[in-house]
Amino acid sequence: MTFKTLDDLNDVAGKRVLVRVDLNVPVQDGKVTDVTRIERVAPTILELADKGAKVILLAHFGRPKGEVVPSMSLETIAPTVEAVLDRRVHFASDCIGEPAKTAIAALNNGDILLLENTRFHKGEEKNLPEFTSDLAENGDIFVNDAFSAAHRAHASTEGLAHYIPAYAGRTMQAELEALEKGLGNPKRPVAAIVGGAKVSTKIDLLQNLVKKVDALVIGGGMANTFLAAKGLDVGKSLCEHDLADTARTIMAEAEKAGCAIVLPVDGVVAKEFRANAENQVVSVDAIPGDAMILDVGPKSIELVNDWISQASTLVWNGPLGAFEIEPFDTATVSAAKHAAEQTEAGKLVSVAGGGDTVSALNHAGVADEFTYVSTAGGAFLEWMEGKPLPGVEVLKRGD
Repeated sequence: MTFKTLDDLNDVAGKRVLVRVDLNVPVQDGKVTDVTRIERVAPTILELADKGAKVILLAHFGRPKGEVVPSMSLETIAPTVEAVLDRRVHFASDCIGEPAKTAIAALNNGDILLLENTRFHKGEEKNLPEFTSDLAENGDIFVNDAFSAAHRAHASTEGLAHYIPAYAGRTMQAELEALEKGLGNPKRPVAAIVGGAKVSTKIDLLQNLVKKVDALVIGGGMANTFLAAKGLDVGKSLCEHDLADTARTIMAEAEKAGCAIVLPVDGVVAKEFRANAENQVVSVDAIPGDAMILDVGPKSIELVNDWISQASTLVWNGPLGAFEIEPFDTATVSAAKHAAEQTEAGKLVSVAGGGDTVSALNHAGVADEFTYVSTAGGAFLEWMEGKPLPGVEVLKRGD
């Protein structure tokens, strides 16, 4: 690894270890409704605590914009963190100043303390030196285990690494190792599936991928923009006609780079967007003027699965159709299951990420069978776009 990890940390007993975690979890009526992010950081927290470190958790919750917003207090999350870890978790009413200092001074080796929302201070998102310095005073070592916030150069994600020795936590390490296998130094051939509604949100992503992968499968609403750019009538389908030139440029860049662009050859069309709407399968050159494409058709599924079979590495971001409503989830589920089978058989390294992608793979029941599924959203997307992530760059050896 080119990153410093917990394996590089020798004796942490008695050391104050500031651990940046992602506790930005969904909460309804004061209860956490999904503990996935807490479960992901548990191994790092427990490993450090078991080695006798004084574990001090740093996290943000919501967007309080530098103000104290009681409804965004991490005190609400603390009992759930305690339940997941099955350990006592102490809480301090601020992340700096006397409340933090007093709580840290009271810690015994192996204790765990959660500090209040870092975003209650304007210095967090602005990465102000005074605030970062105040945070750094509370720790001897910094461990970043929040890849999902690594695309932000905030005080608790990037700034701290300039003040005290910094290391990647186990979740950050797993994410970086998986991403290296996905696009950094992948086994070829590499196929990418990019879906979702709009090309406009993924221009940088598509432009980066055509230079790095052998085949780029484009699905979802964004495929319609590419079909329209090729002169096809997509009827009432979601389509960004104003991005036709952009789509043509991406296709030209792909050709130059030797990357195959895989577009649907048939589609499942309906006149209305609702579950079990009356639908039919038609060729993409015969889309009725009063209908919209809501999923790719059976011939296209065959095509996508064939590319997955040929690939040694698959990177996936975005569904192939309107997977939230039946029967327009067929293509996404079929491709997800095929990728999972190839992965289980040891023929494929499969890395997926992005909110809709995680939901789609969970819907297909195969998220656990992929090599790695990132819950990082924005950070995962920026990594796929080839952008350096500030919170990762500072963890590199020699920094």
